[in-house]
Amino acid sequence: MAGWLAYAASPTFAIMGLIAASDATRIALCSAATSILPIDGMTAMYLLMSLFHLPPWLRLAFTAERVSNQ
Repeated sequence: MAGWLAYAASPTFAIMGLIAASDATRIALCSAATSILPIDGMTAMYLLMSLFHLPPWLRLAFTAERVSNQ
């Protein structure tokens, strides 16, 4: 069960990053200095955490590829 918990982190952080990015657009439109990208500090942190927790998914993909090629 603990092994499968590693697969939950990356998608969770990616979803949280998307939610934070959707909130950032309203903030950016209301601020005096609008930015081109709707990425604030929290969005960047969530997306980086999603990338940091991506290795279990990559191992799963490469293992599945090796099994299908045999």
